[in-house]
Amino acid sequence: MAEQPADKKFFENLSGAGKAIGVLTSGGDAQGMNAAVRAVVRMGIYVEAKVYFIYEGYQGMVDGGDNIVEVSWESVSSILQVGGTVIGSARCKEFRTREGRLKAACNLIQRGITNLCVIGGDGSLTGANLFREEWSGLLEELAQSGKIEEEAVKKYVYLNIVGMVGSIDNDFCGTDMTIGTDSALHRIIEVVDAIMTTAQSHQRTFVLEVMGRHCGYLALVSALACGADWVFIPEYPPEEGWEDQMCVKLSENRARKKRLNIIIVAEGAIDSHNKPITSEKVKDLVVQQLGFDTRVTILGHVQRGGTPSAFDRILASRMGVEAVLALLEATPDTPACVVSLSGNQAVRLPLMECVQMTQEVQKAMDERKFCEAVRLRGRSFENNLNTYKLLSHRKPDTELPKDDLSCSTNFNVAVLNVGAPAAGMNAAVRSAIRVGITEGHNMFAVIDGFEGFANGQIKEISWGDVGGWTGQGGSLLGTKRTLPAKYLEKIADQMRINNINALMVIGGFEAYESCLQLAEARARFEEFCIPICVLPATISNNVPGTDLSIGADTALNAIVETCDRIKQSASGTKRRVFIIETMGGYCGYLANMGGLAAGADAAYIFEEKFDIRELQANVEHLTEKMKTSIQRGLVLRNENSNENYTTDFIYQLYSEEGKGVFDCRKNVLGHMQQGGAPSPFDRNFGTKISAKAVQWISKKLRETYRRGKVFANTEDSVCLLGMRRRNLLFQPVVELKDQADFVHRIPKEQWWLKLRPLMKILAKYKTSYDVSDSGQLEHVARHSPKEAETVAI
Repeated sequence: MAEQPADKKFFENLSGAGKAIGVLTSGGDAQGMNAAVRAVVRMGIYVEAKVYFIYEGYQGMVDGGDNIVEVSWESVSSILQVGGTVIGSARCKEFRTREGRLKAACNLIQRGITNLCVIGGDGSLTGANLFREEWSGLLEELAQSGKIEEEAVKKYVYLNIVGMVGSIDNDFCGTDMTIGTDSALHRIIEVVDAIMTTAQSHQRTFVLEVMGRHCGYLALVSALACGADWVFIPEYPPEEGWEDQMCVKLSENRARKKRLNIIIVAEGAIDSHNKPITSEKVKDLVVQQLGFDTRVTILGHVQRGGTPSAFDRILASRMGVEAVLALLEATPDTPACVVSLSGNQAVRLPLMECVQMTQEVQKAMDERKFCEAVRLRGRSFENNLNTYKLLSHRKPDTELPKDDLSCSTNFNVAVLNVGAPAAGMNAAVRSAIRVGITEGHNMFAVIDGFEGFANGQIKEISWGDVGGWTGQGGSLLGTKRTLPAKYLEKIADQMRINNINALMVIGGFEAYESCLQLAEARARFEEFCIPICVLPATISNNVPGTDLSIGADTALNAIVETCDRIKQSASGTKRRVFIIETMGGYCGYLANMGGLAAGADAAYIFEEKFDIRELQANVEHLTEKMKTSIQRGLVLRNENSNENYTTDFIYQLYSEEGKGVFDCRKNVLGHMQQGGAPSPFDRNFGTKISAKAVQWISKKLRETYRRGKVFANTEDSVCLLGMRRRNLLFQPVVELKDQADFVHRIPKEQWWLKLRPLMKILAKYKTSYDVSDSGQLEHVARHSPKEAETVAI
């Protein structure tokens, strides 16, 4: 192994030898819990600790016996794609008593377990913290009663606790996403998409009740993701007279030839007098006041079920590995911590700070301080709510006085798609059009990218024209890979003819490169001296200046679903290895993250050079694996990872070398990764960053409007809006030039390469893992309302 840089910290220095880790799931189940359990077990064994399953949550800890079992590497094979929790979860009244906790402590001491990884909600984690605080007292009491030796009291003096939040409601403060939330959104959106087709057939109104007794996250995000007409959540009770307002909106939408209405109700929704708003009440209101054919669908436990999404598998795997690192690094002075997600970064936060803040939300709601409750929920929740308000609470038919610049700008803003289609593009276009109209602009759609622009395929687009676009895959505006360089004169002419004052370009690396060309052509064409914003949208996730792109999550889910099916196809066949080729150009994001989410044994990518020796090592690794009870393998290869080691070559090599041990199959996933309905994440991400981009454009238009004309020629007036670690940032495209590899069309530095060792560790390879970013316990940030604008994920 190469010498490691002095300023970096590597987990090889952290040994689990002599330590025992117990893992349990508690409270309500959530998809992705098994992925977290798998990561804890495999990372724990990797660092040479003993790892124990504690079956049936705290009940199993209290009962002991066969409920606490040491596990092996193979014990967690094939659970990554399973919903719920294979080790069981149960409510336990006995653990709430000191007597119950004494029994639990005794059972743990008998096995030398002093490190606990708890996956559950705030109640489960609070219980774990109390257990930790009482630990030394419990041990002394057990020693006095003769149930444990005095030596054990000295040897096992401290209990370390690390929590991961598994909850479909996303109701825990301190983390942007809890394990299971994204999968629950998948279930909701699958139902909404199915309902939309039947509702349109009959001109129906559907009222959907989703889970969320105390937190409206699922209802709010699913409303954004499906373009619902109205949403009811506990944190945002409707104003007095909401009944009439809602009915007016529904009838206006019908009058505009909209054949269906969708209303989403969180089960804990209330009105301004703290009275429940039920789905039945909403249905009766619509029927009585409007006479619309209305149906109620209560989703119930459907939302908890099914296979975990790619996002939840990756999140749970990252959190599981981070939890083991936190346990290894814990000292007697370290408080119980919870592993959280902030933007795109795993962080550790003191458990009780998070629990206290979560309880403060409920207190604020009980005291009817709803603005405070929304603020305490965090930046992500607040951004979702602000975007919903922006898109929904404005009557589009209201005519604005054109001479009043305070509410109408009369600016012309054009939107176009560039590059390959990506799921979520249409959600971004819809959001841009509607927020633009709300801001007082005239919105124009450009058909077929810059090629269409040059040919004058530009039309004004209204609020109603983009109805129902959020759930549509592909690009309804049409898109081409053509760059503007060879059409600059024609495009400038069209900009002048249509008096375009600002431009939003949604697309992949081509979109970034296009805007760079427009910025560089400003000296020759004054028409390009306008605010221009790029939104990254590509399945390849290869745009400089952003960690994530619209469309990549949908493609990952397509890959993971296919890998699940392929692995399942081998369940009746012994010893088989699958070689799967993914898209992505030269960017290995899909292959690497797909490998992590699908539990692959290897992923070959362009960014990490490999040779015949590594291929041989992988074959040998799989040969050893086939001797265990796990008799199937999965290998992913990015399409351009190596021009000589093609998918066919690797397939033939594996087939030859594996003769007599395993046989091989290959699959090229191809364009199925580009198609399909967008995932909830992509719909939501596209909707939110697009709304933010339009607000930025409005600000730039006001700043650059002089003497009846828009003139913007500074570098910061052509920006890419990207997500960097924890924040959404507008970055001048010129400044991003140094960060881009134009030959291979990828960023020079890619954050996800840091996660590459995780896949290797979870597949039992020895590797080096840089943990410089982790290890610091942070504090829960209490943000001001202004800070909410910095992130939207």
